[in-house]
Amino acid sequence: MKIELLKKPQNVTLIEGFPGFGLVGTIATEYLLQHMDFEFIGKYWLEELPATVVVHSGELVHPIGIYYNKKFNIALIHAITGTDGTEWLLAEVIKDVAVQLKAKEIITLEGVGTAAQVEEPSSFYYSTNKEAQKKLKKSKIQPLKEGIIMGVTAALLLKTTKPTTAFFADTHSNLPDSKAAAKIIEALDFYLGINVKIDPLLKTAEQFEDKLKGLLTKSKDAQDELKKKQLSYVG
Repeated sequence: MKIELLKKPQNVTLIEGFPGFGLVGTIATEYLLQHMDFEFIGKYWLEELPATVVVHSGELVHPIGIYYNKKFNIALIHAITGTDGTEWLLAEVIKDVAVQLKAKEIITLEGVGTAAQVEEPSSFYYSTNKEAQKKLKKSKIQPLKEGIIMGVTAALLLKTTKPTTAFFADTHSNLPDSKAAAKIIEALDFYLGINVKIDPLLKTAEQFEDKLKGLLTKSKDAQDELKKKQLSYVG
């Protein structure tokens, strides 16, 4: 496990999003990067993950990058790499970043599965932060009363002692779901007052989803090819 931070802003709100169900966390963090003034401040990787990198539009896309917005003092972890089997390690890394940046709160973004395809996804929250609970009770976001949380968010909630708020949105498939991501952006806008509108995301949803699906597909194909080569060396 290796973390490289070029800057270490302090007392940040730390937001993280990984490619979970519906790629909601990744779409939401990618959208924030495009519509807010973030600078790249670091990266990290795990040796347990395949050595894979993606080039998109001539630019190197870090599998897991760390970014900073000075205006709102937000640090953001954006990931386009799969997490299967490394959830506990990734939670440990997020904890480490939170400690180095003295994060006052961690916000995690996730999609949750629903059996039916809904026209308007619902958003939910779960928080260990008493002040966050008071504020979110005044919103249209529903508290998560019953449910199963999995992946990096589950590992993080079990590991960290930092105040943590998780935002969820309904999604009906494993395919990229921009509508669900838009509900997450709405929740963040209410909670943090970041003034990011969801209209551009909904208008360009198909293009946005295709871009992210393409990046993740390239990453997965490269990982599969690497595994084949490793097997050929053995067999």
